[in-house]
Amino acid sequence: MNRVLVVGSLNADLVVRTDRFPAAGETVAGADLVVGPGGKGANQAVAMARLGGDVAMVGAVGTDGHGTLVRDAVAAAGVDVSRVAVRRGPATGTAVITVDAAADNTIVVSPGANATLAAADLPSFDGVAVLTLSLESPLGTVLAAATAARAAGTTVLLNLSPFGPVPDGLLESTDVLVVNEHEAALLGEHPVGRTVVTRGAQGCVVTEHGVRTPVDALAVEPVDTTGSGDAFLAAVAVRLAAGDTLPDAARYAVRVGAYAVTVDGAQLPAVTADAGERFGLVAGRS
Repeated sequence: MNRVLVVGSLNADLVVRTDRFPAAGETVAGADLVVGPGGKGANQAVAMARLGGDVAMVGAVGTDGHGTLVRDAVAAAGVDVSRVAVRRGPATGTAVITVDAAADNTIVVSPGANATLAAADLPSFDGVAVLTLSLESPLGTVLAAATAARAAGTTVLLNLSPFGPVPDGLLESTDVLVVNEHEAALLGEHPVGRTVVTRGAQGCVVTEHGVRTPVDALAVEPVDTTGSGDAFLAAVAVRLAAGDTLPDAARYAVRVGAYAVTVDGAQLPAVTADAGERFGLVAGRS
């Protein structure tokens, strides 16, 4: 029982590189538009498969070309997409991303078909070791998934991104919470006993029932930070499903996150032999 189930978003990423971000009301020149697969849920599912995980995904796309692009990309990575619905009417979710010369990014997301994902779309959680959730899906669906997974004995891994109001009961149904420092500060006190607070180039801090374990990051030259948080979360999920402790899972995840920022795009590419050796990673599917 080491399957990971992702209930989350699938988006088409529209990416433009520019030297710097524009100020309010300003226009700046950018490079060519690049359209690729993305969405926090899809990014996480692809990364899990490429790290050797047994992964299935629940989500929704439209009937447009973006939907075909994203769903096919997730399937090609080795993810079970049989529960990714194709909706008639709404467009596939879209993320408009700007990346500057320092590899930082800004992202605006239009949810599209992701907003139609409902509790009725959820499968049974029997045989699922870990469920991962983020907040790009409807909050009611996220809560329903967490509640049902907790009742089935599945470990619920929640990422509060993009940060917003948290439904009553969601944190109570969460086993492991993954947030960045900004999200942690906004959230404040919470009832989750096991947390990972990511700190970018400073690594992360794991807390289990009051015991803090700092985990250092690897020093790398970043190329594109888009999707690095999703790759980190994916690595934590895969290693928890394999039986690792949370600190050990986080130690692996910081190496995956370091690899993710050295390559372009929101979805983790296949782990080459060189990358596997440099970052200490296990290759999954190509």
